[in-house]
Amino acid sequence: MILVLGGTTEGRKAVAELEEAGNIFYYSTKTGEQEVELCHGIAIQGAMTEEAMLAFCQQKQIRLLVDAAHPFATILHHTVARVANQLRLPVIRFERIFPPRDTDITWVDSYDDVVQLLSKQSGTIVEATTGVQSIARLKVLENHGIKMYYHILDRPSSLIKALACGVGMDQLIRYGQENQLHADVMILKESGLSGGFQQKVDEARRRNMKMIAIRRPAMPQSFQSVNGEHGLRLMVEKLLPEFFPLHSGLTTGTCATAAAVAAYRQLMGKQQTDTVDVMLPNGETIPVAVGYGMGYAYVIKPSGDDPDITKGAEIRAAVTCTGQPLSIKGGEGIGRFTLPGFDYPPGEAAINKVPRQMIHRNLHEASVCVTLSVVGGEELAQHTFNPRLGIEGGISIVGVSGIIKPFSEQAFVDSIRKCMTVAKAAGFDTVVINSGAKSERMVRNRFPTLPAQCFVEYGNYIGDTLKIAQQLQFAQVCLVMMMGKAVKLAAGHLDTHSKRCTMDKDFIAKMLAEAGCDENVCRRALQMTLARELWTIVPADRQQAFIDVLTGYCYRVCHPLLPNGQLEIIILNEE
Repeated sequence: MILVLGGTTEGRKAVAELEEAGNIFYYSTKTGEQEVELCHGIAIQGAMTEEAMLAFCQQKQIRLLVDAAHPFATILHHTVARVANQLRLPVIRFERIFPPRDTDITWVDSYDDVVQLLSKQSGTIVEATTGVQSIARLKVLENHGIKMYYHILDRPSSLIKALACGVGMDQLIRYGQENQLHADVMILKESGLSGGFQQKVDEARRRNMKMIAIRRPAMPQSFQSVNGEHGLRLMVEKLLPEFFPLHSGLTTGTCATAAAVAAYRQLMGKQQTDTVDVMLPNGETIPVAVGYGMGYAYVIKPSGDDPDITKGAEIRAAVTCTGQPLSIKGGEGIGRFTLPGFDYPPGEAAINKVPRQMIHRNLHEASVCVTLSVVGGEELAQHTFNPRLGIEGGISIVGVSGIIKPFSEQAFVDSIRKCMTVAKAAGFDTVVINSGAKSERMVRNRFPTLPAQCFVEYGNYIGDTLKIAQQLQFAQVCLVMMMGKAVKLAAGHLDTHSKRCTMDKDFIAKMLAEAGCDENVCRRALQMTLARELWTIVPADRQQAFIDVLTGYCYRVCHPLLPNGQLEIIILNEE
């Protein structure tokens, strides 16, 4: 069992990650004011003393603690550390991402240091962005002739606490409201990117304000830190392996990036280490195991429990100095694009955009050439869809998040059922089923009155999701898809996973003909590599007709599974 101490953005991310396991965990917040979506998690609220936390952990048989509380919740951090020490429990610290400490900011260690710095500057106008709890610590500056203004959250509890400190309404600035003050100094806490630290710094610079920032306190040394949801999952899998039924792995893009970082360090004469830190696309950093050869570094690809053909593949990187802007090449075992429709034109190495961006970001645009290769890559590629897609000579270096998350089919379908049951139990008759986070974000504005629990991710299991909607008697279901899933569904595939089906180009050409497209358009469709190319292949004056035909076929496939509900189908383009 896991206990998460949250109430923060990191707490919310921890909840979302742990929910995917389908196992019970506990989520604790001090006030209970934070809204989070819990299907398997159990919410508890109220500040915990050491004795209360100790008793709770013993009663609920807690085996892992996740401290995702605010960086400045020092008392809580040390309480967690003492309880963990007594019960011999591991602690994961879900830390924020912190930008580098800029030298134009005055850094101090405490509120007392702030008071000492400003107390002799009578007549100064100061904005404190350090939260309602800090008002009592800073109000003493008003006795030194300093005009103080305090930023507070726009909620009743914060207003009550602020007024209880004896400040006037005219001294309060609610976060999000327009600020017309001409202040001289801004006081900040090192609250990280998710705490809005960088936005506050940018605002202070825009207004030519001096900045005083309180450094974040150090965490107990026993904590094992991560700074993102992917790192959290990897650490949970390590410390409590049974919590997630299936374990995650790394994409070829992350492996290639780690190999490039290790090879660059080797080139620069730095000490060889067993792991290197890699920054993922979301900004978090994870350690990746690496090895070294003569003039190159490598990663043995971990795929976790995902049935990936590249599991255990040796992905290499060699780095040479060029004195030119950073470049990336594909060597032995890396395929090449031979057809249009990918991130890069035919002839380029099959290294997708996100892995390239990761390498650039992690090497800080060093003046080097990175050559990637995969041992046995050409043979591995024969067991993938690469030859069909027009990628020849090896595998692709791919990955969007940097992490591979495996799911058993039954666990995923059970999760869908649980989420839809929650939506139904909350009294809603409409559910929006979507393929993932991107499509959900794009369609949210279409349904502004629906709460988050009415948006359910189906992954590839469209048929199972519609059956669940019918069983739960939803009156209206909106099915949201990108083009790739839509053309598969239209052809009758209710499970759109690439392992089970590929797009039927002949069937697509048939639909294009029905939509009134000429033979040239149909011929181009037969030569395309990816379904999203249809947005450019189909002429503008025929696009709506084609979408009508496409959604009509999708509807005919889906309607028998939802005979008593209204089905709406939305197809999204990449924008």
